[in-house]
Amino acid sequence: MRRREWEWHANLGPIKTPQLAELHDDLWDIVDSNVQDGDKAKGAVAVDAFPGLGKTTSVLAFLGEFHRREIAERGAFTGAGNERLPVCRVGLTGNTGMKDLNRSLLEFFGHPGRNRGTTAQFGQRALDCVVSCEVRLLALDDLHFLKWNQKNGIEVSNHLKWIANEFPVTLVMIGVGLAGKGLFSEGDSRRDTALAQTGRRTTRLGMRPFTIESEAGRREWRQMLLALEQRVVLADKHPGMLADDLSDYLFARSTGHIGSLMTLINRGCQRAVRSGAERLSRDLLDGVKNDEASEVARSELEAALEKRQLTSRPQYQRRPAA
Repeated sequence: MRRREWEWHANLGPIKTPQLAELHDDLWDIVDSNVQDGDKAKGAVAVDAFPGLGKTTSVLAFLGEFHRREIAERGAFTGAGNERLPVCRVGLTGNTGMKDLNRSLLEFFGHPGRNRGTTAQFGQRALDCVVSCEVRLLALDDLHFLKWNQKNGIEVSNHLKWIANEFPVTLVMIGVGLAGKGLFSEGDSRRDTALAQTGRRTTRLGMRPFTIESEAGRREWRQMLLALEQRVVLADKHPGMLADDLSDYLFARSTGHIGSLMTLINRGCQRAVRSGAERLSRDLLDGVKNDEASEVARSELEAALEKRQLTSRPQYQRRPAA
């Protein structure tokens, strides 16, 4: 039973936060409006946000919803008898070029010709797989790993334009600092001009952290903790364990980044189970290490919260001062 608890707490998400809901609404608008004929390029999407804000988790949740909807509406097989794969997702590395990208696409489909061929041949095979399996969404994760200022970056940028022109898919790109990398460049240099067309065809979407400067932000934070509290499975859990007892503390430890919060809760639950405490408290969580970025920013936030210069509690939920 203990191992099941470990696995459960390690996979608590995704939680439908306001940020996730906003991103999904935008993605549905873009994807469902991309029904242009094959001779017209479809608009692309770039989800560009800082690490730890849940962008990959949120996009993967959307891809799962889209896959299930397409299978429910159209069936598991195409009219030609091929397996229907509405979504294709591949990850990129810092050394990815056109041939590597095409090979990654073929790896996704398990194509027998993925190990031998030219860049053009890989591209045509990938296009054949996409058309045969009726792929509608192509997701490229970790796009920031590309070296946009070097040869590979421009090659892949041009390749993305070819995919937008020839593949009947909506391209979803995920990364960190894509604007700074030059994905949306509109300059006078040759390099910027090569990348500008991608920027013209791409809609940039972001993910915001939780904030507590406004009442609306404090309410969002509390709703997040209440939803997370419901998913925690500990014998001595009680209502308000997170949202009431640990609200300020958890915000200081995570700095409003959902990735850092989920890491802290996951590790805290593992320790609570292993130690027999079976509940989350400040004393227990003080012994749990979190990611470096959160730990560095922790002291300043904790000081402001303890001095009541900031609070994570909504107005209706605050306790009167002693």
